[in-house]
Amino acid sequence: MPDAALHSVVADLSRMAEVRRAADAILSRTGQLSVLVNNAGILCGQHRMTDEGREMTLAVNHLAPFLLTRLLEPALAAARGRVVHVGSSTSDRARIDPDNLELTHGWTMVRAYARSKLALLMTALDEARRLEASGVTLNVAHPGMVGTGLVRTRGPREWGWRVIRPFVLTEAQGAATPLAAAVSPALAGVSGAYLKRRGQDPACPVAPNPRALDAALRGRVLAATERLLA
Repeated sequence: MPDAALHSVVADLSRMAEVRRAADAILSRTGQLSVLVNNAGILCGQHRMTDEGREMTLAVNHLAPFLLTRLLEPALAAARGRVVHVGSSTSDRARIDPDNLELTHGWTMVRAYARSKLALLMTALDEARRLEASGVTLNVAHPGMVGTGLVRTRGPREWGWRVIRPFVLTEAQGAATPLAAAVSPALAGVSGAYLKRRGQDPACPVAPNPRALDAALRGRVLAATERLLA
């Protein structure tokens, strides 16, 4: 809106202490939050740990949005708001071991990214059910292949990305799916869905990775996530 008042809260989402500080800053300014879109993400070319001792990719892509959503839950519930996690189709083929979420063995760049997005999707399905009584909806939206600056690794992957980047979605086009998840009247009340672009529909519910439908496995991923945040 042209007359909207804008406020910025800056945080390093690799650090859960910063996520908590950001949530406190947001809650100090408003008691109602209509929309939360968790879009920040990282693709690490090398194995890295945060200064809090967490694997970097999992921390930014999964732990931070999971924690921020929980911390902002009172304001979201007050507005019966919508939460959108920006997911990835890499989760569609990913495998996950709840006892090795941080890939302390077997780490690769692609595996870490895909696993972080699958963990986010799986916990989102359980969190959506938990939030039903509050009126808050939570969905995961895959925006498509978008020409962002996410790929910054040197070598063949960077060169390959430069070649295909002109042929993928622009950042504005990629925003259509999470935007629809956030504001579309057609998705009012829809929760626990995995959304993708399908034809003229920017946010169509589709079937997720079958592992995400395994309630027992989801429970283990949720418990592992909570342990990492404890």
